[in-house]
Amino acid sequence: MGTERSITHRSRPVMELVGRQAEIAQILDIVEEEHREPRMLLLLGEAGTGKTGLLAVAVNHARDNGTLVLESQGSEAESRQSFASLHQLLLPLLPDLGTLSDHLRGALETAFGLAPAQGPPDPKQLCMAVLRLLTEVSRRQRILLAADDVQHFDRDSLDVLGFVMRRIAAEAVSVLLAARGQTPPDGVAADLRTLLLGPLTEQAAAELVDAQPHTPTGRTRIDLLRQARGNPLAILELCRAAGTGGAGVLPGGGLPQTERIQELYAARLRGLPELTQRLILYAATSEHEDLATIMAAAGTGPDLGAWAPAEEAGLVTIVDDGRVIFRHPLARAGSYHGAPAHLRQQAHRDLAAALTADPARRAWHMAAACIGHDESVAAALEDTAELAERRGGFFAAAQALERSAECSPATADRARRYAKALRAAQNAGAPSWVRELYDKVTALTEDRDLLGVAACGAGMALSSFGHQRHGFQVLMSALEPDPPRDGMTVLALAAVLQAVAFQSGLPEVRRPVAALLDRVEAGNRDTPYSELTSNEAADAVRTSALAGAEPANAPELLRRMRRRPGVPEGTAGVTEMTRVHSLGGVAWYADESDLCVESFRQAYAMLKAYGSMGPAAPTLSAMGSALIDTGRWTEADEHLEEISTLAAVQKLRHLQIDAEALRVTLRALRGEPAGIPADPSWTALGLEENRATHARLLRAAGTAAAAAGDFDGAFRHFRSLFAEDGTPLHYFMSPRSIADFAAAAQRTGRQEEATRILAVVHAALGPRPSTRMILLMHHASALTGDPKDAEHHFRLATVNPAGDQWPLARAQARLHYAQWLRRRRRPLDARPLLTTALESFTRLGASALAEEASAELRASGVATSPAKADPLAELTAQQRQIVRLAARGLRNREIAEQLMLSPRTVSSHLYNVYPKLGVSSRNQLRDLFDDL
Repeated sequence: MGTERSITHRSRPVMELVGRQAEIAQILDIVEEEHREPRMLLLLGEAGTGKTGLLAVAVNHARDNGTLVLESQGSEAESRQSFASLHQLLLPLLPDLGTLSDHLRGALETAFGLAPAQGPPDPKQLCMAVLRLLTEVSRRQRILLAADDVQHFDRDSLDVLGFVMRRIAAEAVSVLLAARGQTPPDGVAADLRTLLLGPLTEQAAAELVDAQPHTPTGRTRIDLLRQARGNPLAILELCRAAGTGGAGVLPGGGLPQTERIQELYAARLRGLPELTQRLILYAATSEHEDLATIMAAAGTGPDLGAWAPAEEAGLVTIVDDGRVIFRHPLARAGSYHGAPAHLRQQAHRDLAAALTADPARRAWHMAAACIGHDESVAAALEDTAELAERRGGFFAAAQALERSAECSPATADRARRYAKALRAAQNAGAPSWVRELYDKVTALTEDRDLLGVAACGAGMALSSFGHQRHGFQVLMSALEPDPPRDGMTVLALAAVLQAVAFQSGLPEVRRPVAALLDRVEAGNRDTPYSELTSNEAADAVRTSALAGAEPANAPELLRRMRRRPGVPEGTAGVTEMTRVHSLGGVAWYADESDLCVESFRQAYAMLKAYGSMGPAAPTLSAMGSALIDTGRWTEADEHLEEISTLAAVQKLRHLQIDAEALRVTLRALRGEPAGIPADPSWTALGLEENRATHARLLRAAGTAAAAAGDFDGAFRHFRSLFAEDGTPLHYFMSPRSIADFAAAAQRTGRQEEATRILAVVHAALGPRPSTRMILLMHHASALTGDPKDAEHHFRLATVNPAGDQWPLARAQARLHYAQWLRRRRRPLDARPLLTTALESFTRLGASALAEEASAELRASGVATSPAKADPLAELTAQQRQIVRLAARGLRNREIAEQLMLSPRTVSSHLYNVYPKLGVSSRNQLRDLFDDL
């Protein structure tokens, strides 16, 4: 966690911190009793990053363990008073001064004003006095020196503290310092071990927002997270502002003023020259404009000297590329709202006048200065939105369209623009915002096409929040009794309906999809759905929805889709992204997992260029499953982290549970301790109408139980994937666990019960099941069917080369076949199967399964060496990303641009990981990956 949930002082208990678990572990390591050597750490970070909160955690922990805590907090008011900070630090030890020799005691008493000064204290004697005092006391009790805001310590105190830290030899003294900034302040040793507190991760920032009493929603929530930039104090203050004042009027959709935010910066602003204050206001108003534009609008001339007082006050930084950067997220809000309304309005007008060559930004400033309705402003913002979407900015387009609607004088235009804003917000992946806009559209119009667009977004939003039945009702209300006139709107509604049907697993939701799609004609270039304006994209979406509605037809649909002529060369944009994304969906339902992964990878890369993974939300869990099934476990780790972040930021509960279920599955497969964490908030999700998530949870629990040797528990969980009569809980997900279910049944002697389920699944698969399901059914039949047919089924489950794209399932089938052979005293036949299975398990990192295969191999008379772990598993997620991109041939600068790092950081990471990977050059990296 990143900061206190309330401003913390030493007299108050410390609240739980969000997103700082790693940092807490480091600081507690400094104060742990078992460490017998001196330990020292300097916490660095900008205001509000949580330094004081982390110090408080260490102080409370130390006190609970009987450590004597000596605290001091720097004060700007006392920074010119000699030894003021040292006196505060050593105040509890003043009764112990009598243990010092007279000359040392006298030096301390003189410095602290406890004795008449006979002259200035001898610096050397004073340093030795403090060192001796701490050493003597530490022999009785462990000591923690905790100093906050060290940048405001007086220099004399810092000199003494530095001397002591360089020479302290006592075993029971630890030192924790905290200072504002990115580098140690003057007077603190540059080589002191430091911990730099950066911004919170997106996920942690979202968690901190959700922990506040008045949690913002919709656009306000997204604005808040963007403006706070991961700074915990900014999150707290902006949440408080949003809770008391709602959305504000900062450019791009800001947050309102509060007295607390103004007070944080009022003193600094009042102390600036009038010209500097004017520049600060125009910089705060501009948000994104360059230095030259700001100065032209403010009419201050080209002299940069006017900025110097603001830089010295720590409000802004002028960077070399000609931009003005506010040093703290709250500085901009405080500077903007600290000015009177008429000055803010004039600043917007002046900036609009200065931006004649940039119609998009000009339109925003015109809108910010607009009072009431103005069609010219509304039209300009609508044009801005179209430009933003073409450039790949879904979120910016949605913002511009919503403001355009607010400025529209005519009700019909307002409804139309709100509907377009809803579409853009849906693409931006903001379901809460979509629901807000849905209410605005439905209150303004009865137009069936606009209501269809609105229902499409609202239905997907409701599904994202886990409300599948409600989403179904909203979608059907737009289709019955009169569907929209635009065929592409009907197609979009049917596609969303299919996504709801998959997540819900409910037959009544899935039933209408195919009939709806039969009525849809080819692409319509006048449709509001820009991603469906090409026939290729529209056909791909239709095919994907048909495959999801009836997966038994998916293999044939995929074959037809791949036989169609290719798209024109150079095709790009949202239509191509839509086509590739839909191809991934068809491949998922057709069990062509490698194609599924490659297609989704390509589509996700395009979506990231548009600044949002919103349209990908329904397929993210499928991608996670496909990565696990195809053995790309390192990539699966990274993907699941991305899912968790998106789910936390947008409060997508079922997606968050999906990600955790897949993580548990992956940990269990690796042989790590795994189990579904107890989370009472999960009960808020109705699993009965979210059967896809329920199926993933059951598979995770069953896999974890089997990995722990609890085969009764594994059978119970896998059995729950099917009703009493064998009907799958989820029409697509449940059958994919049939081999795991059969393995648990075979281990617990429940083969007869499993055989009944297999018969039902076999009938449901139809006459032409996918290759993957054929292999899984043979595997399951070999384990639980008629013993005389077992070898026949085992052979069919293990010999088809197509099964190699599912390495884990293939290796498990070989292991089970080999175990069957060994029980029939055929060890020579079992050995090659075990050897191949062991190699697969080792490469995947499935350590427990590798050990089981190794034990079987030894029992068959073959000596084995310990399995070699996957070297990539030792790397951090960021290091794995860098190595993967380097293996693809990207240069350091290209990798840095893609991951938003410096080329030097990339080079350093590669230098450090080469020894871990056992390589000596870049060319060898490609051999580490099977999926490039």
